[in-house]
Amino acid sequence: MRHLISGIAISACMVFGQFTPASAQNPFEPVVYVNDRAVTGYEIDQRIRFMQLLGAGDTDRKAAEDALIQDRLRMFEAQQMGIQVSEEELDIGLEEFASRANMSAPEFIAALENAGVEYQVFRDFVEAGVAWRGVIRQRLLPAINVSDAEVDQALKQVIETPIVTRVLLSELVIPAPEGQEDQAMQLANSIVASNPSDAQFAEAARQYSAADSGRQGGQLEWVDIDNLPPGLRPVILGLQPGQVSQPLNVTGAVVLFRLRDSQGTLRPGAREQLLDYATLRLTSASEAASLAARSQSCADLYVQAGTASTRINRQTASQSAIPTLIATRLASLDADEASVVDYGGSADLVMLCSRQSALLAQDDSDVATTAEEPDGVEAAVPDQSGIPDRTAMREQLFNRKANEMANALLEELRADAVIRRP
Repeated sequence: MRHLISGIAISACMVFGQFTPASAQNPFEPVVYVNDRAVTGYEIDQRIRFMQLLGAGDTDRKAAEDALIQDRLRMFEAQQMGIQVSEEELDIGLEEFASRANMSAPEFIAALENAGVEYQVFRDFVEAGVAWRGVIRQRLLPAINVSDAEVDQALKQVIETPIVTRVLLSELVIPAPEGQEDQAMQLANSIVASNPSDAQFAEAARQYSAADSGRQGGQLEWVDIDNLPPGLRPVILGLQPGQVSQPLNVTGAVVLFRLRDSQGTLRPGAREQLLDYATLRLTSASEAASLAARSQSCADLYVQAGTASTRINRQTASQSAIPTLIATRLASLDADEASVVDYGGSADLVMLCSRQSALLAQDDSDVATTAEEPDGVEAAVPDQSGIPDRTAMREQLFNRKANEMANALLEELRADAVIRRP
């Protein structure tokens, strides 16, 4: 459960009435056992309210029970590995989580208690998370590796992804007058959980939305992303067409947005390439073609050329800086392929060594270059503005792999666990 409560969201949620457990019978009776560790009905009721305050997308009893089962599994595995959470580590974890709502831990705890959520619920949630970090650190992180090729591919994808400039949205504004905030949030969560189609979202907007757009199924006109409130932009930019945002708390309402479409432009230099290539002037096209046929790579070209290898000119340049005839030949080549430019009285053997997006070339070590200075790389590399550096991208990929492996481990633990009901 990673959704975090904002200062606005928690202040709106604080006006909710006192929490009434859904369990009519003894709420402290076990509902499910996870490796002989009980989960009670009261814990489930409390977790539901906690998840609602955090703005989780799905806050029904099944989701709350599943979340508690996962926490039991996390704690069980940590104990099996001898990992214990000290009071100091727990305090740091509580402060860290509360800071995401721009609060201290005592302020956050007081806000939760005012909304009917006990301190122990928050404590157990954070303790399970801290213990799970220890499991991941010991069991998974040593096995994670991010290669240079993976970093290059991820950066290439960023470069080739258009920067969104306009969006086509639908909105659904659910009234949340004082005393009815809980019901409005529950309705919003149920709509999000249903993963509505465009037609279903439009029907919900016509039925529930208090905005004028409700009569048109919530549909809005194209809007420039820069015209949206700064706090809303990352929410919208985080959506793919067809996705619905998590419920957003505003004064007197809960708002949903559905992204119908988006438009964007490629960043400057996205199509520009840096080519590492070699040329060798020979006396005839047939001689050049013969050498090209024998050479398997740029490194092999030096071997096959023999004494003529001293005349090989290898360089790195942007496409716009390469002579037209040679650039035309290079356009159709893959790495380590060669072609011939016939001038009649002489010919050039042209071999492509590598092809790279110019925006990926952040320093000389990232681009194959000649040994001699100057090699022209600096002039060929355009402005890096807007592109993550390699260190940041490597960290993103590392964290993504860690999350995927952690989720897989949790599923494995669940499959191996003894989960039973009374």
